Amino acid sequence: MRLDKYLKITRLIKRRTVANEACDAGKIEVNGKIARASYDVKQGDIIAINMGQKPLKVEVINVTEYATKENAADNYRIVE
Repeated sequence: MRLDKYLKITRLIKRRTVANEACDAGKIEVNGKIARASYDVKQGDIIAINMGQKPLKVEVINVTEYATKENAADNYRIVE
């Protein structure tokens, strides 16, 4: 699954266009490297989001095409 779509489905970023723009601006890192929106997310990847006041780092646990609001957080684990 594309990185921008994963960020939107897991509700880490509210809109896919915002996720895409964040990737283009270099604010999203995967496994320590700046990632493009087209990056293919896999289980075990560490995603760092450097937006806003507090940076967020999560580990990808599950990659699913659809997620409801209730189970969106089950797809990742907060590392820092």
